[in-house]
Amino acid sequence: MRNKFFYFVLLLIFISACTSESSQENDTSNLALLSREKTGNYIDLEGIGTATDFYTWSADRIPMVSAHRGGPYPGFPENAIETFENVLKDTPAIIELDVAMTKDSVLVLMHDDELDRTTNGTGKVEEVTFEYIESLYLEDLNGELTSFKIPTLEKALLWSKGKALLTVDIKRSVPFEKIIEAVRKTGSEGHAALISYTFPAAKKLHYLAPDVMLSVTIRNMEEIKRMDETGIPWTRVIAFTGVAERPREFNQALHERGVFTILGVLGNLDQSAEARVDQIYASFIQNGADILATDRPIEAAKAIKTLSPSQSSKSKYFKK
Repeated sequence: MRNKFFYFVLLLIFISACTSESSQENDTSNLALLSREKTGNYIDLEGIGTATDFYTWSADRIPMVSAHRGGPYPGFPENAIETFENVLKDTPAIIELDVAMTKDSVLVLMHDDELDRTTNGTGKVEEVTFEYIESLYLEDLNGELTSFKIPTLEKALLWSKGKALLTVDIKRSVPFEKIIEAVRKTGSEGHAALISYTFPAAKKLHYLAPDVMLSVTIRNMEEIKRMDETGIPWTRVIAFTGVAERPREFNQALHERGVFTILGVLGNLDQSAEARVDQIYASFIQNGADILATDRPIEAAKAIKTLSPSQSSKSKYFKK
């Protein structure tokens, strides 16, 4: 498939296209959509569509980066709202976040079972109260203490409206019902997708929330067949294709079902990209990956941007 089907449309391109004299006179609606905000590059679905609309695959789809654990960098710890904002200063992004639950049933953003690696606290999340969580500060990947606090899931969901699509990684100790309750309470059905690693988990999530998008692990043709057998509509599915690059034909089989693919480049593929001056990221897109889940979202987005721009109809989802 020609490269024109794999163009990445970033906001800076849109602004230059939309701020000409003629567009100022003739397309004030687009200018309103792209109204400048000081804090970042936002995916704006309000009044335009939902995650389902955005993730419906077509030839003019916009490849994206997904910031693994929110995209931590030096000074910006994982799973912090300030970290999400730091990524959005450079690129529109999907934010992947992790959810754990405290002893008193409060949902908070935390990847590990224990607090020791990422905070100045200690102990297991499920064994401490939210009052204790509130007293802690997050540490970055270098172990440097920051002034940032551990957010609740509710706070993150409310923050993300009109700013970013989310994928929510649910830790084993967290009941699905509690996650869906938070999604419903904050009205986040249209922009938060729930991550499932097994088909039974996907079926349960779909049963509980049939209107919410799911990220489902689908790595080969056999798993496509198993997905068909779940009865979950493909219109509710984003396919996480694992952490190894998949054949073009496999990606095409998912595209024929209208499904976006998420390639996990975190780990070995991120390391290979860094060693090869990042251009390998663009080749993943050209091979049929639609979203790159990465620990280097800013660098990956810059590499994808080198693909020629298109006048995608999906430009309506972006604002700055």
